[in-house]
Amino acid sequence: MIKTILSRVALLAAGFVLSCAALANESGNLQQAGVDLNDKASLQHGAALFMNYCSGCHSLKYVRYARIGEDLGLTEDQVMQNLNFSGGKIGDHVLSAMPPELAKAAFGKAPPDLSLIARVRGSDWIYTYLKSFYVDESRPVGWNNTLFPNASMPNPLWELQGIQQPVYGKKTEAGELPVEGFTISQAGTQTPAQFDRTVRDITAFLEYVGEPVALKRQSVGVWVLLFLVFFSLMAWLLKQEYWRDVH
Repeated sequence: MIKTILSRVALLAAGFVLSCAALANESGNLQQAGVDLNDKASLQHGAALFMNYCSGCHSLKYVRYARIGEDLGLTEDQVMQNLNFSGGKIGDHVLSAMPPELAKAAFGKAPPDLSLIARVRGSDWIYTYLKSFYVDESRPVGWNNTLFPNASMPNPLWELQGIQQPVYGKKTEAGELPVEGFTISQAGTQTPAQFDRTVRDITAFLEYVGEPVALKRQSVGVWVLLFLVFFSLMAWLLKQEYWRDVH
């Protein structure tokens, strides 16, 4: 009986390891995003970048402009002037400026809503994805992505990053040429360090959008810990006082 249980546990463990390995291969080599949700300047910069470079196609339908302004320390005027390009009101959800029909005609399908992309994919995936575009003339939009091959999306940040050309490795047995690196054929308006910060700030903003309550939860968590420490101290003092009378 014990041997049977142990063998089943071993099989489950092996299956778990194989599943993790398969998932790692599917996701590729992710770079560390290193986002900090306590950095409001990063979140504000990321919000502005997203609205300028991404909101033309992608929506954030589960968050409102007013909530973004409140959480990121922005006034209503700042939100409406710098973040709202769809013509919506301060209380509206963040919707794409591009009609779904036009987006479908341009890209083959409507670009997805990105409200929960950070919760589904993770921050490291977003950060790596935005840095992994390269020119591919065989694709309908002229771009491809090493992390998400054959994506129907062009590189929205190419003017900042520059144009990346692929560096191919040796041909595989299946006749494919793996992309092993990139070269910049046309410099962008930002240095590599500046572009890393740009992508990190966009990633931080999308992580915030995926769970806006996380900002308040972190601040409340400090007070909860302080309360638990205080309560533990009072409970210990009460115990000492109670057992003093018993003895």
